[in-house]
Order: sequence, then structure tokens, then C-alpha cells
Amino acid sequence: MLLFLSSIFFATRLHQYNLYLCFTKNNIMSHDHQHHSHQVSGKNMGIAIFLNILITVGQVIGGIISGSMALLTDALHNFSDVIALLLSYISNRIAKRKSTAKQTYGYKRAEILSAFVNAAVLIGIAVFLIVEAAQRFFNPVAIQSNIVIWFALASIVINFISVLMLQKDSKESMNIKSAYLHLLTDVLTSVAVLIGGLLMKYYSVFWVDPLLSILIAFYLIFSSYRLLLDTIKILMQFTPSDIDLEKINEKISSISAIKNMHHIHVWQLDEKIKHFEAHVDLKEDIPMSQFQEILNQIDEILHGFDIYHVNIQPEYNRDDSKDMIVQHSNLSST
Repeated sequence: MLLFLSSIFFATRLHQYNLYLCFTKNNIMSHDHQHHSHQVSGKNMGIAIFLNILITVGQVIGGIISGSMALLTDALHNFSDVIALLLSYISNRIAKRKSTAKQTYGYKRAEILSAFVNAAVLIGIAVFLIVEAAQRFFNPVAIQSNIVIWFALASIVINFISVLMLQKDSKESMNIKSAYLHLLTDVLTSVAVLIGGLLMKYYSVFWVDPLLSILIAFYLIFSSYRLLLDTIKILMQFTPSDIDLEKINEKISSISAIKNMHHIHVWQLDEKIKHFEAHVDLKEDIPMSQFQEILNQIDEILHGFDIYHVNIQPEYNRDDSKDMIVQHSNLSST
């Protein structure tokens, strides 16, 4: 039982690291906006996706036949891996598409939207499984433990093969590293299911099955909830959590030619790309050639915050709100 609990705990910590790789790390991009992405092996990714679809379908069938809620919940976990792998594969391909007059930002938000839907659906299914497992916990039924054991072993082997196939690409691509770590957590949760199957087989402890289901479902809710919040923050264009607007404003306002910086917006297009917009009130009425030197200083400051997409509106003696954050109700006066 201690080994089982250790597996669940380590899997949770590893998956948390996986999520933050996806949504809190930022790749450094050049100032001319040339984004370089590692070309992921389509063959390896395709095989990994196929293997995870295979084990997911197998676990669903095995869970229904054996009556194991834990096996069904682990199938849900593996299904989340299928989605994660698909997202990594598709986003790598979509990233190659160029922006157009109708899609000026390209398809950068596609992965975020998919992650949002995926997280919301997983939470809903996990809640349903918790309710079902709770009823089973107080009224345990005999489980065909041999089926649970064999399918858990199959899941461990297949996920481990997928891990080995993505290991090389994970060293070059943050996106693939996320999927790689996600698969590692599946190996650990399948180990927990295997231990539960052995306990049911040799000790007839059938309440372990709904307990496993509940623990894995709560783990999915915990990880998916944080992912859901992160995607909502990006879709709602909230200020990135690692950005200190006060500090940025203080540094840029310290430039000798700048009187005030206001009407600031900082937001993310996806989990990597940050955008910065602001109005800069100048002390003197200067030519654009001179303002270019000021803009270079602003760029240098913002690069220190991993911001490489900058839009600055220069102003001189303009009668508008000088607040750092301008409310929408005041926009008519700007």
C-alpha cells in the first residue's frame, strides 16, 4: 500500500512539472519575430499516439468486462495522453502556417482552445467516475483481478515504449517534453493499478478498486483544474503571472526622454508569446528618428522580461488618462 501511495504522489508531482512546462516557461525569440521550433519526428509521434489509443480502448473494454472502476479511470488518464500527444503533434504542424490578412495572428490559439476543452471534459468525466466509485466503495463487488493485472501490465509496457520513442525529441522541444513527462505519469498510475489488482487477486481486498479510481480521478481533476485556469487566463488575456507591471513601468519611465508611460496592456497569444502595448508621453516634441533610439531602449528593457512583441504609441502633451491601467469606461477620453 505504501508503494501504491508513493506512486500516486510521485506521479502527481511529475505531472505538475509537466503542466508548468507547458504554460509557464517561455522560449526566447529573436527581435525580428522569427520563431524556431524543433521538427518533431512525425513517425515516432504517430506511433506513440496509436499505442495510446490502443491501450485506452483496451482498458475501456477490460474495465467493462472485469467490472473495475480503477481500470476505467486509468483509461481516462491514458485518453488524456492521447489528447496531449495529438495537441503536441498538431501544434507543431500548425505553427508552420503563416499569418494572413484574415488570420493576422495565424493559428497560435488553436492549442490553447483545445487544451481548454480537453481540461473541461476531463474534469466532467472525472467527477462522474468519482460519484460511481463512491457508490462502489460502500458496496464493493468482486472484480476479475486477472484482467486488471494484465491490462495494467500492458499499459505500463506500451507507455514505457512511447516514453522511449519520444525521449530524443523531448530534449529539443518543450512541447514534446511536456507530452513525454505526461506519459511517465501514466506509467506510475498504471503501476498503482497493477498493485491494486494484485491486492484484489491475493487478498480479495475489492474496496481497493474504487479507492484507486477515486484517487486517480482526483489527481486528474487537480491537474486538469490548474490547466483549465491557465488556459482561461490566456484566453481572457490576463497579465502573465511572471510579469511585474509596476517594475516594467518604473524601468521604462526612468528613461530620461520619457515623462510618463500609461495605458499598458500585457497579454499572451499562447503559452510562449507575450505582447506588450503602451502609450509613452514624451518630455519634448522630437522627430521619429530620435524616438527610434528611445524605442530601442524600451525594447532592451522588455527583452529582460522575455517580451519581444512590442507596440508603443508615442505622445506629446496629449490630453488623455495618464493611469498605468486605463478602465474601458474611460477610453472615450483617450
